[in-house]
Amino acid sequence: MYILKLGEMDIKGLIKSGGEEGILKQVLAVNEEGLRRCQWATKSKGHPVSACTCIVDLEGLSMRHLWRPGIKTLLRIIEVVEANYPETMGRLLIVRAPRVFPVLWTLVSPFIDENTRQKFMIYGGKDYLAPGGLGDYVDEQYIPDFLGGECYCDVYEGGQHVPKSYYHYHEDQLDSSPTEPPFSSESLYQMAFVIKEWPHELHLKVDERGSVITWDFDILKGAVTFTVLRCRSPLTSEPHEHHVHGAAGGIGSTQYISKDMVVGVDISIVEPPCVCRDGNSVQGSHVTRQAGSYILQWKFFDTTKSSHSLDFSFTSHKSKVMYYTEVLQSQGFKGSMTSLQSSQSGFSQLSHSQGSQMSGLTGSYPSR
Repeated sequence: MYILKLGEMDIKGLIKSGGEEGILKQVLAVNEEGLRRCQWATKSKGHPVSACTCIVDLEGLSMRHLWRPGIKTLLRIIEVVEANYPETMGRLLIVRAPRVFPVLWTLVSPFIDENTRQKFMIYGGKDYLAPGGLGDYVDEQYIPDFLGGECYCDVYEGGQHVPKSYYHYHEDQLDSSPTEPPFSSESLYQMAFVIKEWPHELHLKVDERGSVITWDFDILKGAVTFTVLRCRSPLTSEPHEHHVHGAAGGIGSTQYISKDMVVGVDISIVEPPCVCRDGNSVQGSHVTRQAGSYILQWKFFDTTKSSHSLDFSFTSHKSKVMYYTEVLQSQGFKGSMTSLQSSQSGFSQLSHSQGSQMSGLTGSYPSR
């Protein structure tokens, strides 16, 4: 049995420090060790043992795990493992799947072989403790103690972040395939400079309620407040571009919201302001309740002022942000973005109907 606490892993740090090839080599080493242990078990038990059970704990999984190079690495791992170790996985038990899991499943499941998908059992909340849960597939003495079993597992709780001093790779080095566009800062991430009263705003057009807006950005210099807003009417005027020395093309930031637009009248705040400081890496998402125009806004934050004040003053300094955003259309996973608080057994139902693409789930849309 192999146990993976994926929800507590620093995916971004692991890939930037070890690279895609390094992660793949580690996975292959684990599979080779599994084969050796199966051979040993066959000899000691006196009957063939050719497969193992894998428990994947998703406690702590969030949108930061949906970082694009991380998804690419995961898909490559799936491809290589399926091609070289097709029958070594007996059962894959995914436990404590959070409400963000349907997004990940929608992105990954089409690339998993149908026979492999049939081996997946997916449990949300504490469903893994109920009948049909882990106890049906794993002896009680082997269920990890942190999942309510009797087996003590010396696994660090709380997760760990890879120190940035270990990083050897940047976004432009994370794609080793010559046939695909590189995941570089030029092709994937964009840069913005936020100065004084010049916020940087990104306009996203959402066509369907239930679509998911995702973001991933690093604060390279200074501090900002990050807010997500929805325009109550379609944007008709052209954005104002602010020119900054040193910015690509000379344009440092773009502004869509004019000073005469009023919160509560012209625009609504759908994700409240969040202060992000120098060195912070931020990932998040918003499940839209309405179609329309959404604005992602980065506004300069003066660190000399109290962070508890809502009257943020501006200084002569500037902040620098590198960001990537994406809108995941709702038709790809309609019905799947539900609150597990009102549908705790939904993922377990999925395990018996993999082809449904999670469409059987019902419930309210979460705000994150």
